[in-house]
Amino acid sequence: MENAMHRSLIVLALLLLAPLATAQVYKWTDASGTVHYSEAPPAPGTKFSRVTTTGTVEPLAAAATGQPADHHETQGGPAKPVADTPENRGKLCASLKTNLAALQGGGPVVMQQDGKSVALDGDERKQKTVSTQAQYDQYCRN
Repeated sequence: MENAMHRSLIVLALLLLAPLATAQVYKWTDASGTVHYSEAPPAPGTKFSRVTTTGTVEPLAAAATGQPADHHETQGGPAKPVADTPENRGKLCASLKTNLAALQGGGPVVMQQDGKSVALDGDERKQKTVSTQAQYDQYCRN
């Protein structure tokens, strides 16, 4: 029961905080044809392109039971729990860390609510910061 609750909280955190995660990534191909992605630009003289990531998540595949994915889930309904694997935990922690940096920074923070972009005021920002820090402390501190 407790494990299912943790999974549900992880899913909820990912869904609520994903719009805050935005990053600039550089993409380039080296001389051997290997494609590289980095937050830092490549060496001078290297052709590259900028890729902006928005922190959105691909929809989950159908459950292992073979049942098709519920149509309501893709329409904003309740999400299925995500397995508590090291990979998923890492994604959650990276998202929480990025969101904390945005919330604690000086720039405006905009979230999606009911399909509309809404800028957080000071009180909302403080509340989200406290909530996000608590989630980070709970799931990401070993």
